[in-house]
Amino acid sequence: MPEFKTIDDLDVNGKRVLVRADLNVPVRDGVVTDTTRIDRSAETIKALMDKGACVVIMSHFGRPKGQRNPDYTLRPVLEPLSQALGGVSVAFADDCIGAGAETLVNGLAPGDVALLENVRFHAGEEKNDPAFARQLAELGDLYVNDAFSSAHRAHASTEFLAQLLPSAAGRLMEAELKALAKALENPVRPVAAIVGGAKVSSKLDLLSNMVAKVDMLVIGGGMANTFLHAQGVEVGSSLCEKDMADTARAILEKAKAESCEIVLPVDAVVAAEFKEGAANETVDINAVPADRMILDVGPLSAQTVIQKLAGCKTLVWNGPMGAFEIKPFDAATNAVAQAAAKMTAEGTLLTVAGGGDTVSALANAGVGDQFSYVSTAGGAFLEWLEGKTLPGVAALKD
Repeated sequence: MPEFKTIDDLDVNGKRVLVRADLNVPVRDGVVTDTTRIDRSAETIKALMDKGACVVIMSHFGRPKGQRNPDYTLRPVLEPLSQALGGVSVAFADDCIGAGAETLVNGLAPGDVALLENVRFHAGEEKNDPAFARQLAELGDLYVNDAFSSAHRAHASTEFLAQLLPSAAGRLMEAELKALAKALENPVRPVAAIVGGAKVSSKLDLLSNMVAKVDMLVIGGGMANTFLHAQGVEVGSSLCEKDMADTARAILEKAKAESCEIVLPVDAVVAAEFKEGAANETVDINAVPADRMILDVGPLSAQTVIQKLAGCKTLVWNGPMGAFEIKPFDAATNAVAQAAAKMTAEGTLLTVAGGGDTVSALANAGVGDQFSYVSTAGGAFLEWLEGKTLPGVAALKD
């Protein structure tokens, strides 16, 4: 992880500070339905306001394909953003560049806040166009990136802008980078990882990087079926990428060479159909009926994982262990998540989790706020786990 400045290293008093936040939140009928990202951005904005900065917030929203589109306006974010800041009035510019935005920004007093319209209304944003980045830079004296969730994109407002202005990480970016460094870069060992999800093909780089970094890798979800199949286990009518068997075997070999213990299910919950409350039974992993599908790892598997976690100091989690969206196939994910949360509370395990399904699964288990750190970044968290360089983070390098 590169060394980076934080907002504590900047003299922001009386300065126009461009803050790249991630306000790409779900909106239905013009109303924000989940304010998590807005609420998380508030800490940085408040800190800058308190230090006397003129705060100018930028964000993308949806995929308007480089054109102005009223369906993707950031206007619905104004009210919840104001609430997150304690009722402060937030000015709005109907563009993120140009004379109107300039007039609004230059009229801000220290402690004031403005929100610019969607940066993706301009094709230059996703093209990382230097000319567009320079137009954004004209609106600020300093740049703060607080959007880790967009840091895997080399876009104008996440990467090029950092090259044009004195830059720092916001509170959210700082917390994310510190949590990730603790989890995989300088971890307290033994380190465990739980990787779940449907397909091996979508997490190839992650699995390959993980076996070289952790002491124990628990594989769950649909991808476990592919690993079981690769070892000659019959998985019935379960989701299984049979064409990935050689790849799965290669990952198992690499794990062996790296002294990484791979943990696969020893029992499974099977059903004939994928629906809520479907008739199901628990079977030994070597006794899955041909006409049944595995929808969760079994209770013995869950207990085995919990016992092994008790001997670990650090856990990184990405992806559920079963089809947690429908009951009762959330049982194993819930049991392991609750046990990991208990170990976190007892101070014996550092727990870092991330990815959309993982956040939902932990919330479903009732422990969404009980891990050491839960990242709301999807793609960026995944690419970091894969060992890739994130352009938005690299651009902040001191």
